[in-house]
Amino acid sequence: VQLVESGGGLVQPGGSLRLSCATAGFTFSSYGMSWYRQAPGKEREFVALITSVGGSTNYADSVKGRFTISRDDPKNMVYLQMNSLKPEDTAVYFCSVWMGRRRWGQGTQVTVSS
Repeated sequence: VQLVESGGGLVQPGGSLRLSCATAGFTFSSYGMSWYRQAPGKEREFVALITSVGGSTNYADSVKGRFTISRDDPKNMVYLQMNSLKPEDTAVYFCSVWMGRRRWGQGTQVTVSS
């Protein structure tokens, strides 16, 4: 199983970023996919998920209305569109899939600062 995140960077408050997660080694279309994040000194927390069938979504209250998770099954990709970013969104963002245990990518750093 391979999960490789990209798209992080430095952005000003109010700005936008789109994170991508390239996957390999499993039947992507059969699995729900999630994004988590971990800020310095804090525990890793759930951000968003998208189901395998129907593409239903769920979001943490802190990002609802600002972030959008999506998937492209033919490309084995999952995305996180982040708008109206705030300094408190600063964290390492991880792509994740549950396969009996949670599998993680290496993460991508998002820094929101003026």
